[in-house]
Amino acid sequence: MVVSERTLVNTRCMSAGLTGVQRYIGELSSRLAESLECVAPRKPLQGFGGHLWEQLRLPSIVGARLLWSPANTGPLLVRRQIVTVHDVASLDHPEWFHPSFAAWYRWMTPRLVKNARRVVVVSEFTRQRLVKLTRTDPSRITVVPNGIDQRFRPRSQGEISEALEGLNLRVTRYILSLGSLEPRKNLERLIRAWAQVVCKLPDDVYLVIVGSASAARVFKPVSLTNLPPRVFVTGSVPDRYLPALYSGALAVAYLSLYEGFGLPPLEAMACGSVAITGNLTSLPEVVGSAALTVDPYSTEAIAEAIDELVNYPSLRSDLKRRSLERTRAFTWESAAAGIQRVLTEALAN
Repeated sequence: MVVSERTLVNTRCMSAGLTGVQRYIGELSSRLAESLECVAPRKPLQGFGGHLWEQLRLPSIVGARLLWSPANTGPLLVRRQIVTVHDVASLDHPEWFHPSFAAWYRWMTPRLVKNARRVVVVSEFTRQRLVKLTRTDPSRITVVPNGIDQRFRPRSQGEISEALEGLNLRVTRYILSLGSLEPRKNLERLIRAWAQVVCKLPDDVYLVIVGSASAARVFKPVSLTNLPPRVFVTGSVPDRYLPALYSGALAVAYLSLYEGFGLPPLEAMACGSVAITGNLTSLPEVVGSAALTVDPYSTEAIAEAIDELVNYPSLRSDLKRRSLERTRAFTWESAAAGIQRVLTEALAN
């Protein structure tokens, strides 16, 4: 359904690097293009300058129109607003973030969600945390899960080889870890677990860590030093390589300590790989019984899961079947329909 009044969508954050939030905005904006009108600063603004534009300039642009702010933040002065909250990690774990970033969101988030007309979250876990931490009325919060783009599907061996060659990775069998280099992604424990288990694995199995450092203004830094044997750290990779990298992996290790949703495990599962995830926050809700879920604080549990998935092909085969079934429930078309319903209701009221 297309509404008669086009909703303004706050796309300020799209000038930042590609993360799950930017992917969310891009996927939904393209599917709701007839209902939305994007608004952003004339030049990219991040940090203090971006917040200043959002709080002081954006309200005058919006006027009486409906605004959708899809990236955890929005102007406090605009009450005719829908806000998407992806997670409340900065409220639950401020120690993982730059102090000024955590302080701003701990002050702003409760006020924003109470002022907004409706709030959208991407998981039941985030809804529950938001209600507890901000005392927001649960009836004003709608859960609309993320989706998986159709390009995330099993790829051919030729495409896998092309991606590996393009990244100068001389491996054929590997465990893949993908995510930004920040404290909550738990890479230090993954690396310690790898050091424990690598001697039990065939000599041709490697750990490939893909991801770039997060913005220093947001997260405290993570240093990957003194790496154990058979570990490659690639840095960021072109987005076009991701489906093939997922498809070629024996498993994808996503041991995050905190996620509002967690797209990488689902994308990997849709590509025919299997996932090892933490058993905390939203991840069990997202992957269901189609992945190995372990205590992400236990290096022994992580090491055991890697051992099982590498050395027991029958387990991988069973999880692969369950993974492909599980991912059919998550589409961006369904997510777009959920957002459209929220926008339509807000416009009608």
